Amino acid sequence: MMARSAIVRSLPDALRQDFTGVLVATVVLVLVVGVRDTTFLQFGQLSQVLNQAAVVGVLACAMAYLLAMRELDLSVGSVLGLSALCGALLIRVGLHPWAAAVLCVAAGALLGLVNGVLVDLLRLPSIVATLATLSTYRGLTHRLSEGRQVLGAPLSDPFSKFFGWKLAGLGVNFWALAIVVTVLVLTLRNTPFGYRIRSIGSNPEAARFSGIPIRRVRLQVFVLAGVMGGVAGALTLGYFGVADPNAGSGYELQAIAAAVIGGTPLYGGRASVTGAALGAVLLEVVRTALAYFRIDINWNDFTTGAVILLAVGLASLLRRRTDVRPPL
Repeated sequence: MMARSAIVRSLPDALRQDFTGVLVATVVLVLVVGVRDTTFLQFGQLSQVLNQAAVVGVLACAMAYLLAMRELDLSVGSVLGLSALCGALLIRVGLHPWAAAVLCVAAGALLGLVNGVLVDLLRLPSIVATLATLSTYRGLTHRLSEGRQVLGAPLSDPFSKFFGWKLAGLGVNFWALAIVVTVLVLTLRNTPFGYRIRSIGSNPEAARFSGIPIRRVRLQVFVLAGVMGGVAGALTLGYFGVADPNAGSGYELQAIAAAVIGGTPLYGGRASVTGAALGAVLLEVVRTALAYFRIDINWNDFTTGAVILLAVGLASLLRRRTDVRPPL
């Protein structure tokens, strides 16, 4: 009886979690598709969905941090593509694949630093600065690759074999996302850095008055977003074994959508990293469901938009929040 009472008492808190809506929506959609075709519920198929959602999930986790500060980075998809290309080019000239993967992340960090410097020094809105670097980074990727795919490590290399390895039936990309989520959740909740991010997003003027170095924290968050773009680039290069000049195209909007439907508000002050990862999973389930229902792929954007509205609305109903904050 005591255990049942504890569960009942904890249920309202569980329903008020930022990511509850997207979690419920994902489970419902998986069951609906499973009723249509039971093969979708097979563990192998579900693990493939999780693995494919991981790259966008990594970007979405970084986007949740940015949204918590009322910032955006529209270049994360281009950072992914350029960092993956850098890794492939380094492998082609003889660098060890693991060293190239580390430099993928370093390249992402450098590109994120450029974004942060542009926002800070030029006083540009982040949406404007990163819209410019979105095109700049993508153009540089096409120029360096000459518009062609660049091969990475051969399939026989231990580096490539590692990314084909599975633990408990789940691929390396999924476990990488799990590590990213764990680290970023703990950082946001339990460190001064996370407290500063939330404080700046909640009330920038109060944060400035209390002595929080807003410019430095903003720069650090943009570098973090670049690092996550580099990680996503390394995962893409390792998983596919090739750097495509169009890799990551459109991922910035998917990352924003995943973060928002995962419970991260646009008015700042709060972030749901777990919800952002679940949002990426939901978007991948939607994409896969279209194939299972034999729906024309041209309906993909329409369906994704409908799912965003459903997930955000469901989250709002379940949380029943009493604090009403005006949007920016």
